[in-house]
Amino acid sequence: MRLTRFTDVSLRVLMRLAVMENEEPPTTREVATAMRVPYSHAAKVVARLQHLGLVEARRGRGGGLALAAGARTASVGGLVRELEGPGDVVECEGATPCPLRSACRLRGALRDATEAFYATLDPLTVAELVASPTGPLLIGISSGRPPGD
Repeated sequence: MRLTRFTDVSLRVLMRLAVMENEEPPTTREVATAMRVPYSHAAKVVARLQHLGLVEARRGRGGGLALAAGARTASVGGLVRELEGPGDVVECEGATPCPLRSACRLRGALRDATEAFYATLDPLTVAELVASPTGPLLIGISSGRPPGD
């Protein structure tokens, strides 16, 4: 299974914000720059994360982005499910339906594999994603200095 770029960036934004709780709240543009993603993509990600209740965004002086209460304990599996949306790994019912769809064993096996993928991510939280060594590396990226300096 391959995650969409949107889900990848969403997880990285959450990770970035999780290590910045004691710092000045970054703007969407600052997060986009640090994570090396286009601003427009980061803005869409932030809007979706706000809608999900994971990120708070404040405008104006003293504003910026911050994790919402409870976001650190959010399940990565649940987040990925929500961001990826429903659907099968393969498209059996598309514009040109697969002729095997009524008796295909592959579709069920892929569905089981996808669920196993999510089940592996379910116990993992956003806070665990930024545990060492990842957290210090993220802090180094945000400050422009190597970790440990």
